[in-house]
Amino acid sequence: MTFSIIGFDPDNGDLGVAVHSKFPNVGVTIPFAEAGIGAIATQSYCNTSFGPRGLELLRNGATPQQAIDILIQSDPDRDYRQLGIIDASGANANYTGAECFDFAGGIKGENYSVQGNVLAGEEVVKSMAAGFQEFKGALAEKLMYALLKGQEAGGDKRGQQSAAVLVVRDKGGYGGHDDRYVDISVYDHQEPIKELQRLYQIHRLTYFRSEPDNLVSVNGELAKEIQDILTQRGFYSGPINADYDSITQKALFDFMGWENYDERMRSDDLIDVEVLDDIRLKHQIWLQAR
Repeated sequence: MTFSIIGFDPDNGDLGVAVHSKFPNVGVTIPFAEAGIGAIATQSYCNTSFGPRGLELLRNGATPQQAIDILIQSDPDRDYRQLGIIDASGANANYTGAECFDFAGGIKGENYSVQGNVLAGEEVVKSMAAGFQEFKGALAEKLMYALLKGQEAGGDKRGQQSAAVLVVRDKGGYGGHDDRYVDISVYDHQEPIKELQRLYQIHRLTYFRSEPDNLVSVNGELAKEIQDILTQRGFYSGPINADYDSITQKALFDFMGWENYDERMRSDDLIDVEVLDDIRLKHQIWLQAR
């Protein structure tokens, strides 16, 4: 009833899962991951205990295949289960029970494993694997692209309903307090994978930290533009004079907190160009709504 992909990024250690199903709120039952340990997709009448138990097995030194063997052996309904596990080295394994609805199967490769059941055909998992390998970019984006390619190849025979992506990174969560770098779920939607990709763009602007190459100095005409916007929005009452002084800086800091750019707020004379573009866009929308 589901197709999923688990993956590892050797460049930064990210681990993640992306999943789609003709089943509501699939994000609460199938993806599990822990930074530095591994990622797991448990599906097809899923045994949700496989998530935490599988991560514990990896934590204690089991390989993905050993973890699957232990989990499946202990489950009397093993023939109805499907499971994929990847560890923090990229080693991975998957399992498909004999009673999973056709087409059911998996395919694995370097740093990824794809698994699915009730699929239009084997081409679904093959297309997902090819998509993961060909896409160049962040792990979350690679995983979602693989889902999209699977859907384009026929996806779940029964249709679409929900999707989720989970990527973990050490101290990658909000404020650096946990490892939930990306955690997005679409409960019920006509095109859940496309909706997942849309929500990801909101997530990355809100929760990701600034890349050094995206920072520019606030001075001259840019400082005047920011002062003008902040004045109209009620956060600044000083002169519009191109001087990015401490008062203007504090006003921009407060405005960015108000607009939920928390992770990209700064206490120096730099601003993130992605935030700047979004501020400009939202300001135009604000002006049109007045």
